[in-house]
Amino acid sequence: MSSSVHHLDPESQQKPWDVVVIGAGAAGLFAATAAAQRGRSVLLLEKNRKLGVKILISGGTRCNLTHHTDARGILAAFPKSQAKFLRTAIHALPPTKVVELVEREGVETKAEATGKIFPVSDRAIDVRDALAARLHRSGAKTQPATSVQEILHENETFRIVTDLQELQAHRVIIACGGQSYPGCGTTGDGYQWARAFGHKIVQPVPALTPIKSSDAWLHALQGMTLSDVQVTVVTSDSLRDLHSIPKSAVLDTRRGSLLFTHFGVSGPSALDASRAITRASEPRNVALLADFLADVSYDECVAQWRARIANQGRAAVKTILAERHQRRLAESLMALCQIDPTHKLAELSKANISRLVQHEKRCPIHVTGTQGFAKAEVTSGGVALGEVDSKTMQSKRVPGLYFVGEVLDIDGPIGGYNFQAAFSTGWLAGSHV
Repeated sequence: MSSSVHHLDPESQQKPWDVVVIGAGAAGLFAATAAAQRGRSVLLLEKNRKLGVKILISGGTRCNLTHHTDARGILAAFPKSQAKFLRTAIHALPPTKVVELVEREGVETKAEATGKIFPVSDRAIDVRDALAARLHRSGAKTQPATSVQEILHENETFRIVTDLQELQAHRVIIACGGQSYPGCGTTGDGYQWARAFGHKIVQPVPALTPIKSSDAWLHALQGMTLSDVQVTVVTSDSLRDLHSIPKSAVLDTRRGSLLFTHFGVSGPSALDASRAITRASEPRNVALLADFLADVSYDECVAQWRARIANQGRAAVKTILAERHQRRLAESLMALCQIDPTHKLAELSKANISRLVQHEKRCPIHVTGTQGFAKAEVTSGGVALGEVDSKTMQSKRVPGLYFVGEVLDIDGPIGGYNFQAAFSTGWLAGSHV
C-alpha cells in the first residue's frame, strides 16, 4: 500500500461523504471496507503516512491477529460488562471469519500452542497489506498524513476540520485508538472529540504493559523466561503474612509465561496482571506474588519437601531445588530464604521449609510502577460503553457518530483478543452506516 499523501480533488472536498472514518488501524480498516462494500462513499483519514502502523509493530512485528477459539471463547476472556457489550460484534465477525478474510488474500495463518494465531510468514506487514488490499478493492478512498483537528455536528451533517482541508460527512466513525504506543500516533485524540459530543470517558490507563520492580534478585535473573507462572496482584500490606492472604487483598490473578528483565518483569502473565496495577488507586501500594509451581497446591508442596527429607535427607538443598526449578531461579530462592545451598535436607528446620514453600508458591515481588503508555499494548478505559449502541456501535447521544476499537472502554488479555475486538466492532459499525 502506498504511503504517499493522496490529496482530494476540489469536488471531493466539497461534497458530503456518506462516511468518514478517522484512524486506519485494525478497527478503521475493517469499518471503512465494510461501509464501502455496501456502496457507501467512504473516506479513511489517517494521521500517519502509512496505514495500520500499530498492526506493523504488533506481536513483535509478527501480528497476533486473533485467538484460536470461537466467539464464546473470545467473549469469555473479557470482563463481563465488556463481553456483554461485544456480544453482537464478535458473533457478527468471529475469529474464524477474520482468519478466512486474511487467508483469502493469500496470507496463510497458524495457531501456536498458546492459541495465538499468527501469519505463517511471521510478518505483520503481510496482514496489514492484506487488509489494505481489501480496502482498496472496496472502493474506499484513503488520505494518510492527515491530522483531524475538530469534528463538528451541524444540521445533521458532520464537518471534519483537518490540517489540510475541511470535509463534510453524513456519518463519522471514530477509530483512532487509545493512548497505548503514542509513537504510533495514538495520543488520545478520540477522547477529546467524544467529550465534545457529551460522552463520558472512563479514565484511560495503560494495560498489557511491563511491570517495574526494584528487587535486585529479579534483575539478576534478567533474560530468563519461565513457561508457567501464576502471578497474583495483591495489596502490599498483605505481604506481612504470606501464610494467609485474605481474598480482599487479591486484585487479580493471571497465569502464563514470565520474563525477568533489567527493570522488573514482563511476558504474558505480567502483562495481563498490569491492568490491576494501573487501575489501583495507589499503584505503588500493590505487589505481586509469583507461584512457580502453579499445578501444585501449597499443602502438596509442603508434603513434597517432607517426603524428600524423609527419603533423601543426605541430598544437598541446592540439588533438590535445581530439580524443581531452573538453576538460576533455584539459586535466587535459596538466597531469598537465607538457606546455605550446601546444607543437607535433613538439616532443614521447619522454619526453613516454611520459607522455601512460601517462596515457591507466593514469592513476593515489590512493584514500583509500570512502563506506562509508552510500552502498553492497549489502553484500559475510553468511551463509556453505556453511551454506545452495542448492536451498531452508534453513539446514543449523537446520531451518525460511531466509536470502534480501542477508543472504547474495552481491553482484553494478551493473545489476539484486542485485535479481534477491534476488527469486530469496526466491521459492525461499517455494516450499519
